[in-house]
Amino acid sequence: MTPPTDPTAPSSATSDADGVRVAPTVGPVDAPDLHLMTYNIRRRMPQVLSTRHARADRWASRLPALRLLLEAEAPAVLGIQEALPDQSAQLSEALGERYASVGTGRDRDRGGERVELHVDTTRLTIVRHESFWLSATPRVPGSHTYGNMIPRTAVHAELEDRATGARLHVVVTHFDHLSARSRRHSAVQLRTFTDALEGPVAVMGDFNAVVGSPAHRELTRGRLVDSREVADERLDPGWGSYSDYGPPRVGGRRLDWLLVDGAAHVDRAGVGALRPGGVAPSDHDPVHAVVQWPSQQTQSGQTPSEHRPQEA
Repeated sequence: MTPPTDPTAPSSATSDADGVRVAPTVGPVDAPDLHLMTYNIRRRMPQVLSTRHARADRWASRLPALRLLLEAEAPAVLGIQEALPDQSAQLSEALGERYASVGTGRDRDRGGERVELHVDTTRLTIVRHESFWLSATPRVPGSHTYGNMIPRTAVHAELEDRATGARLHVVVTHFDHLSARSRRHSAVQLRTFTDALEGPVAVMGDFNAVVGSPAHRELTRGRLVDSREVADERLDPGWGSYSDYGPPRVGGRRLDWLLVDGAAHVDRAGVGALRPGGVAPSDHDPVHAVVQWPSQQTQSGQTPSEHRPQEA
């Protein structure tokens, strides 16, 4: 395993006006490799409701560090959880015009906290996309029938690789933080959905469950495997992905996963723990994977699957 990136290394490093240097965990990669990244950015909270890490939790303090991290990493596909509408707009601005975003708010009016995919359109074209709710009625906005009090959503996009012509599917989601029953049912729903898709698949998000949990076992008993567990090179020494603004910890809870279908070759995968200027951009750390699919997978010009989320 290669040790985590040295933040003082000059290669691929970016810096802001104050001279804060950031060397990426992965950074841009060349085709046919794809850099996938998932990140719970931590929703902006009123100070009165903030965590015991009130100062570290301030969005105004975290946003500059997040901008530097995103500029350094520049993934081809970025899955985001916990973005409020104003945070979503700031993220889009930070990523720049070459990125397109798809997603929706989880509430009945499609407002509120969002799950999103941000796609580098210089590398990938969005062929189609859809949002659905993790419930027995996935097409009903705001629905929640699995025991969770808060609606939970997933976003699916079919993408075409401009470099190779291949098509792939990416799903991003955020499972419930309280209900284990909801997480298990949500995992069944997503596994049913992804098992029916044609072509390469990646599923990413904050699953609020550890590796080996019922939700993780359910999702990986079909076509999906945990990228970190099959990677040629692990990017971390066993860190969890939930650091709660502290330093990354070996043996910590890995709540954020990046799953890919078994046909993928995973070059590198793991948790990144950049702290631009000493600031943690979120209470979670991002998870990365550099993947490549065989050329015989679904190619441009084939009729895309018309599958829709099934009730679980």
